[in-house]
Amino acid sequence: MTGNYEHKIDAKGRVFIPSDLRKQLGDVFHVMIFNEECINVYPDSSWARLVDKVSALPIRKQSMMRPLFANTSRCELDGQGRFVLPLKLREKIGLQKDVTIVGAGTLVQIWDTEKFNEINEQESTPESIAAVLDELDF
Repeated sequence: MTGNYEHKIDAKGRVFIPSDLRKQLGDVFHVMIFNEECINVYPDSSWARLVDKVSALPIRKQSMMRPLFANTSRCELDGQGRFVLPLKLREKIGLQKDVTIVGAGTLVQIWDTEKFNEINEQESTPESIAAVLDELDF
């Protein structure tokens, strides 16, 4: 998934997912806090693989995964390509109104637009991009 798109969270807490990303995410997906900067959105198939990996862990290690699941919500798109971004997740990240939706390979990220612009400026220098490509042996 690629690209970035600026949108607004509406009064009901809904976010519009662009059609290019909707096709790849599907109608059902999972949203979780990845860090204190953005929300990650995983297609249902990717989430199922994660759940399978957790299920294969010993019980003690599975219980360590509780925060991951407690801070994740299953979401569905409405007929207009929107979904309700849970209030607790919005509050933890500080998402108010303006968001940038970013394709990030196998997932989508939702950022506060101002924060995304700051980080994107830092990460999008020719040197940073060259370092990433070098890391990938590309």
